[in-house]
Formats: sequence, C-alpha cells, structure tokens
Amino acid sequence: MIQLKNYIKLGLLLVVSSVIFYACSKQDNGGTPITNALTPDSASGGALLTLTGSGLSNVRYIYFEKDSVPAPFNPNFNTNKALLFRVPDTANGGDQNIIFIKENGTSFTLPFKVIALASVSNVSNYDFYPDDIITLTGNNLEDVTDVSFDGTSTKATIVSQSKKELQIKMPNTNDGRVKLQLINSSGISVTSQEFVNIKNAFPLFTDDYENGVANNSWGPATTSTVASNVKTGSTSFAATYNQGNWSMDGFANWGTGIENLQTKGYKYLTFWIKGASVDYTLYLTCDGRPNAFGNSDRDVPINVKAGIWNYYKLALTDIKLWSTGSAFKQIGWWIEGPDSQNETFYFDDVLFVK
Repeated sequence: MIQLKNYIKLGLLLVVSSVIFYACSKQDNGGTPITNALTPDSASGGALLTLTGSGLSNVRYIYFEKDSVPAPFNPNFNTNKALLFRVPDTANGGDQNIIFIKENGTSFTLPFKVIALASVSNVSNYDFYPDDIITLTGNNLEDVTDVSFDGTSTKATIVSQSKKELQIKMPNTNDGRVKLQLINSSGISVTSQEFVNIKNAFPLFTDDYENGVANNSWGPATTSTVASNVKTGSTSFAATYNQGNWSMDGFANWGTGIENLQTKGYKYLTFWIKGASVDYTLYLTCDGRPNAFGNSDRDVPINVKAGIWNYYKLALTDIKLWSTGSAFKQIGWWIEGPDSQNETFYFDDVLFVK
C-alpha cells in the first residue's frame, strides 16, 4: 500500500512538473509570433502604433533600426493579440525596420517609415548679408539636401550638418524678408523664423549710421567694434545709460527726417539689443508718435534679457512712428533709472523691412 502511494505521488509530481514546464515555456515565447498588421505604416515621432497578430504577449524590447533607437512601452498594456507603442521622438527619418525582441531572445522585424521632417527651433541670426554663415539649430537636419527661400528659386548653400545643427551660407539675392524651405528624406518643411536681407532693408544703423541719422543720445554713446558686442558685420551702437538719469539713447536725422516708409511697403522695425548686467525694460520713443518724445513715452516697452542678444520685430502699424503725418526726426530707447549703476546696451541692425 505504501509503495502504491509513492507511485501515485510520483505520478502527480510528474504531471505538475509537466504543467509548470509547459507554463514556463509558454511564458518564455508566447508562441510563434504571427503579425497581421502594423498601423499606421508610417508616422512621425510620438505617434501611437498598433501591431495586431498572435504570439505578441512576451515582446520585451522594441528598436527602430537606424541607430538602434529604443521605443519605450509598457508590456502590461499589451496582449497576445495586440501590441501598442509609440514612435520615439529621437527616431531617425526614412525607411527602416522595427525590431521586436521577445522574452526568450528571439526576434522579428517589420518595415516602417519614420516621418522626420526637418525642424528649426533657434537660429544664430535673422539678418544677413550675402555669403554670411547662419547656423540653424533643431532636429532631423542631418539629411537635409536642399535649403531654399520659401516661394522662390533662391537657394542657400549647405556648409555643414548634423542631426541637431545645420550651417548654411546665404545667397546674393534681391529677396527681402523670407522663410526657409528645407527638404530631407521625409519631405518638405518651412521654418517659422523669417530672415531679413540687410541690403534690401532701410537701415538706420548696421555697421555705421545710415540714411542721414547720427547719434542723438542723452548719455554716453558711441560705436563698438568688440566682436562679442557685435551681432552682424563689424560694428554695433554702444549706448550707456547713467545711473538714475532716466535718459534716452538713439538716433536723429535733423535734415529731411525719415519719411513715412509704410507708404513704400515697409511693415516692420527690427533690431537687436545685447542686454546689460540684469534684465531691464527699455521704452521705444519717437517724435512722430502720439506721445511726447522722451521719458514719458511708455506705450512700447522693450524687455531686454541680461547679457544676451535679444531680437525684436515690431509692426509699424502698432508703434505709430508717423502719427503726425510727417517725417520723424528722432527715435530711441529710454530707461527708468538705472537704479544701481551705469549700464551699457549694444544695438545692431536697426532696420525697417518690408
């Protein structure tokens, strides 16, 4: 009787062991994967993808083939028949395989096209002369093959490129204010940033005073050729505001003045300011505006971040430089204070653009 009981126990142990082995084997591979559909079959970074089929439950790793970019996902949300994951934002563009690796180390692949249009988040300069080098910072720039002025046949020359940075040489052209069209393996994109051809603008100051203007500052002001204080070209306008003076620094044309450029199609006043030791607010003032010229004119505040070059693009319809109906003679920027010490700001590329 005892021997019979031992045989029964042994039999039960074998059955249980077989069940455990089968369960473990099932857990290891989930069956041979069969894929029905991957939808969509092309998408950009962040898009949700759905793979349907069978034997999918034990997929543990997903990679996009180019540079082996991983696609993070939560296996707990997936089933044997459906797998959900997203295109990584860092995936490289173009046709490639997606590699799926199961828990037991086996893998399978599916073809996919990552749509990775070139994008630009920052630029080294908005203003240019012919042959100037402009640096574009963004994403998916490594396979850009063509850079042109949007809506024209004018092309810039690619100097160097990587995934995050593209350097271009600007052309000699009569085009004025333009956006850039970029073409890469995923298609065509257009920058949100606009670029200004200085030679087609109406300048008040570039590398010198222009169009009849001269220094008209209440405080110390001169030109500077220190490279770190110049945005474009070789010279900037260095304006110092003495402590507590509430002074105005800027330009004047005491001859003919500056005629109403809006009647000639000009739309914006643009300029760069390199900030001082801390953040300040300057105020644009002009003797053609509705308010009195000088340090009571507060309608156009200019917030200037400390120590960096700040770019401004003001619509002429908003700043009302010719509200009197005649040419203006004086334009500048005034400050409350400064309270703590003298402060110097650097101005460059003060332009009217179409």
